Amino acid sequence: MHHSAENSPLGKSSEYIATYSPQLLFPIPRAPKWAELGLTAETLPYQGVDFWNCFELSWLLPSGKPVVAMAEFAIPADSPNIIESKSFKLYLNSLNQSVFADADAVAAVMVKDLSAAAGKPVAVRVRSLNEVAAEGVAQLPGTCIDELDVAISNYAQPRPELLACDAQRVVSETVYSNLLKSNCPVTGQPDWGTVVIEYRGPAIDKASLLAYLVSFRQHADFHEQCVERIFLDLQCLLKPESLTVYARYVRRGGLDINPYRSTSPIAPDNRRLVRQ
Repeated sequence: MHHSAENSPLGKSSEYIATYSPQLLFPIPRAPKWAELGLTAETLPYQGVDFWNCFELSWLLPSGKPVVAMAEFAIPADSPNIIESKSFKLYLNSLNQSVFADADAVAAVMVKDLSAAAGKPVAVRVRSLNEVAAEGVAQLPGTCIDELDVAISNYAQPRPELLACDAQRVVSETVYSNLLKSNCPVTGQPDWGTVVIEYRGPAIDKASLLAYLVSFRQHADFHEQCVERIFLDLQCLLKPESLTVYARYVRRGGLDINPYRSTSPIAPDNRRLVRQ
């Protein structure tokens, strides 16, 4: 059964259950938010994935010895549901005192449960700390626009009317900003992120783009919907040959969320950034 976010564990006192409890997962349908953007499951103008990274995964071996690891979850962008983040964390905590033979057994259980909640197959990788440490911290491609001089005073809602481009000059470029911030629509807590835009099309006025991204500062929406809104606003402005928008959000409760949306098939780099 699917519920609205207001009925989720977000913002409420919760009992932390330490034995395997898949019923803790709380799916939230994507369709209402798609409808706000004028989309349906059949008319999505992008493909992509939501990468979730778990930094607090643990379980017990048959001997009773605990294991700690990290995990990567890849949820299809067109899945019928997102999984509410606090319920995701509560579910992961429920593995802490549960016995599994090995990491493969843990991964298999999570694939089954998360795929059922999302409504489409979810890919899961359980990773050792040494494996993740060896990858290091990723450096973003392209040009950072954060030092541009912009003036803005309205942060309540995204303001696509601020965006401008040069229709006579077609470019292929990548730009990014670390100034993305929005708020959780249920708790009001801040969500901090870095957004990356890769495109081929009319040249974006970078100062206008920065002002537009800053206008999300008090906007209340989930990570996935913020990225989809940015994608759609840029697609409407540029009508580009190609467009990819993704955001790397700062973790909360041991989980970070990283939505990717693109006009083309992509192979995202899921290495963490310095703030993650």
